[in-house]
Amino acid sequence: MSEHNQNGPQVSRANFLKLLSAGAAGAAVLGSGVGTGHAAIKMHTRPIPSTGERIPVVGVGTYKRFNVGPTAEERAPLKQVLQILFERGSNLIDTAPMYKQSETVVGDLLRELNLTDKAWIATKVRTKGKENGLKSYDMSEKLLGKGSINLMQIHSLVDWETHYPVIRDMKAAGRWKYIGLTHSKDSAHEKFADAISKEKFDFGQINYSIMERNAAKRILPIAADKGIAMLINEPYNKAAVFKKVQGKALPDWAKEFCNSWGQFFLKYCLSHPAVTAVIPATRKPKHMLDNAGAGFGRMPDAKERKKMEEYWDSL
Repeated sequence: MSEHNQNGPQVSRANFLKLLSAGAAGAAVLGSGVGTGHAAIKMHTRPIPSTGERIPVVGVGTYKRFNVGPTAEERAPLKQVLQILFERGSNLIDTAPMYKQSETVVGDLLRELNLTDKAWIATKVRTKGKENGLKSYDMSEKLLGKGSINLMQIHSLVDWETHYPVIRDMKAAGRWKYIGLTHSKDSAHEKFADAISKEKFDFGQINYSIMERNAAKRILPIAADKGIAMLINEPYNKAAVFKKVQGKALPDWAKEFCNSWGQFFLKYCLSHPAVTAVIPATRKPKHMLDNAGAGFGRMPDAKERKKMEEYWDSL
């Protein structure tokens, strides 16, 4: 995902806390949690249908953003992104071997922050053949930490029928708790829908945004019917949504449930009852802070969701 201008005010950590205390109506509560030694905030969570375990509604993706070198200078903003993620009450991180150095960087930074055991990590396999898949699983565990992977996903449907029984059996053996399937293009939605209808996945991950709503036609209804947790990638549609509202003020009616365009777009996704969490990628701490804000306060109701769509379509 491209970096974006969230087109809203720059919110400091201190002001963000004040904002939560003043306006989140109890949804943001200070207390003990998965922080980094600071008081943690309780972000909204939603249940994973297959187990009932709850995960935060806003996580962080690592595509392109965490593909950096080994120096402290290169990694400093990403370290702060992870700190903010945890301080805001989330621990959900999505990564993949095909994101080049991302797994390495995530693993190293979590160890530096002493947060490996507290992270909820989703990664992926994208290769052809069982043997190559086995090598991929081993390398991901080596980079991220043995036993640290919560969710193993088959990425972009690549050789999914070969990998599915393998990751299913590894789940049964306790190597990870959940298995999933991913894609990020509308052109693959029919094949994706067929796959999650055919086999038993705990998770699906798909592109969905106010600009690209195709997932709501078939994929999200199947997920709701089969009890599949849904992670949303590309909620900003590679930053295209921000370009359409550039220079426009957030409507007054939207300020009832969000404080920025970024939160507007994330809460649109989260307002769908079949969506479990959004995982926008970022390298910028200020964007992580704003993204996390979508995990607090109330979500748009059905009437407001419709109004959001009508507003968008009118632009």
